[in-house]
Amino acid sequence: MMGDGPNGKAKWAKYKIEDGQLVRSESCPSCGPGVFLAIHADRKSCGRCGYTSANE
Repeated sequence: MMGDGPNGKAKWAKYKIEDGQLVRSESCPSCGPGVFLAIHADRKSCGRCGYTSANE
């Protein structure tokens, strides 16, 4: 159901462990590390500053 608060599992999807190293998802080039880009079907966008780029 929508509106029950943030999805606790969503933050774990932003990180991976590869060869013993923590790898983070793509972050916003304007805001810096720690601010992740939302990945949509046709673009990536930052909810904080509004930065948008086309998906490759």
